[in-house]
Amino acid sequence: MVIRLHKKARTTPEIRREIQNSDLPATVLARKYGAHRHTIRKWRQRDSVEDAPHRPHRIHATLTPQQEAIVVCLRETLLLPLDDLLAVVHRFIHPKMSRSALDRLLRRHGVSNLKELIAAKEGENAPAKAKKKGFKDYEPGFVHIDIKYLPKMPDETRGRYLFVAIDRASRRVYLEIHPTKEAQVAAGFLDRLIAKAPFKITKVLTDNGKDKSAGSGFGPRSGPRRGEPQGWGEQFTDRFCATGEREPTGRHLFDQACQRHGIEHRLIPPKHPQTNGMVERFNGRIAEILKTTRFRSSQDLERTLMQYASVYNHQIPQKALGHISPVQALKDWQKKRPELFKKRVYNLTGLDTYEKGEDVGNRVG
Repeated sequence: MVIRLHKKARTTPEIRREIQNSDLPATVLARKYGAHRHTIRKWRQRDSVEDAPHRPHRIHATLTPQQEAIVVCLRETLLLPLDDLLAVVHRFIHPKMSRSALDRLLRRHGVSNLKELIAAKEGENAPAKAKKKGFKDYEPGFVHIDIKYLPKMPDETRGRYLFVAIDRASRRVYLEIHPTKEAQVAAGFLDRLIAKAPFKITKVLTDNGKDKSAGSGFGPRSGPRRGEPQGWGEQFTDRFCATGEREPTGRHLFDQACQRHGIEHRLIPPKHPQTNGMVERFNGRIAEILKTTRFRSSQDLERTLMQYASVYNHQIPQKALGHISPVQALKDWQKKRPELFKKRVYNLTGLDTYEKGEDVGNRVG
């Protein structure tokens, strides 16, 4: 028979049974067995000679049972990663919830494995783990740029285009929405990106400018409009244009914008969109927002996307960054390599935590 016995117990099951059967005073038994009188009284009050479990009867959790049920529902319904779920919990449920506490909560309720949840929702077996191939490490200034088609809103006659730029080192994103995706618009987007970025942009990676929606019934045609130079209908490059050029000529508007600012323009290899996978994954997040949100107008859509970009930059920790936000990563880079920056990096202002009378003149938002 197996008996539960603590490894540091001073009494054996046989001694405990003798204590329970003895009529001697507790002080006498304590001297006899070399134990404290409280230990003697404890075993006299018990019928068993086994040690009881030492874990607490009630787990002191950060959230209430009702709040935990909401978090579990969000996990199972939206299939949010741990860091994204933590950002939602901080904003809407409990601002002081720690990442480790949230992870324990998910494990306690059996919803910690996101791949299993996704597979269960799709009715498939969990896929085998594939080795992830990461990006080469770069300092701030290497920017991935892509364009995503946005669906037509009730107050629009046609859809618009979302221009997305994401820095490889910090994951900071910059968004703009435009009615077209012509080369002139792409060049203007680059000019504004350079003006608003706190760091110096040295390299830009884009695709070859082919219209991903061609043949699908979405968006305008990808070819040049009447009156445009041949090959300038593509937004980023004249590579593979109608004239048959296999390499960019350097006369494209986007290439000219890069040359004005001393930026190296790199193109992904043909038929290898995974090279620009960093911005493609962010576009996947945008696709989820478009699929799960109902917008009343184009202004409502634009406001939602810009608010998400702000939350993404300032509040959502990134696993690739060591579980810190993109803005915090930029602030860390600025401390290490200030020569890479042309502006001071600011975070969003939070709740005021200073005491009355404290000098807040030097506080930074």
